[in-house]
Amino acid sequence: MKEISLQYISQGDTPEKHLENITKVCQAGGRWIQLRLKNTDMGASLATAIKCREICDQYEAIMIVNDQVSIAQAAKADGVHLGLEDMNPTEARAILGDNYIIGGTANTLEDCIQHSKNGVDYIGLGPFRFTITKEKLSPVLGTEGYTEILSELQQRHIETPVVAIGGILEKDIPNLLETGITGIAVSGMLTNQEGDDIKEKIENIKNTFRLKQWIH
Repeated sequence: MKEISLQYISQGDTPEKHLENITKVCQAGGRWIQLRLKNTDMGASLATAIKCREICDQYEAIMIVNDQVSIAQAAKADGVHLGLEDMNPTEARAILGDNYIIGGTANTLEDCIQHSKNGVDYIGLGPFRFTITKEKLSPVLGTEGYTEILSELQQRHIETPVVAIGGILEKDIPNLLETGITGIAVSGMLTNQEGDDIKEKIENIKNTFRLKQWIH
């Protein structure tokens, strides 16, 4: 699996806006895209996913579909990200096969342990802080929450990569890295930037992760 230090979760008022923002992030150097459409019918979701696949192919980016296993399969995405109330990862694996990336949302240590048992490729742990991009927000973890959970996972020799998510700002990344996370997933941080600003922010984030890896 390619590096997962920075994931972009798409935002937009319409499917077209999602694709526009995905293109913008890919052009700026983003190489891991999660298409996260909500309240969109199956036809529009599939059409958008197919276009997203074309954009990701153009920039050699990983494409993940949020929630919808059938859409991920039909659009030939690289994987799917499953929420706590979505399909069980083992069921998704049976449908998609071993070559698909499967990620799972977690909020607690117990969620992480269960995901590891179910064979997910990465765990999206959060939220870090309050965010308006997600309905039914789970309890906020903060840096202390990540520290406690990652420490427990390490003691249990659970090595599934953990990606922090939920209202993360660039200034939060150094402290989050100290908790042992593998990557971060962001949405508003990149959606609300333009052109060279996105490129600079993406490069800064990637450099922060590279520096951490080099030190260790």
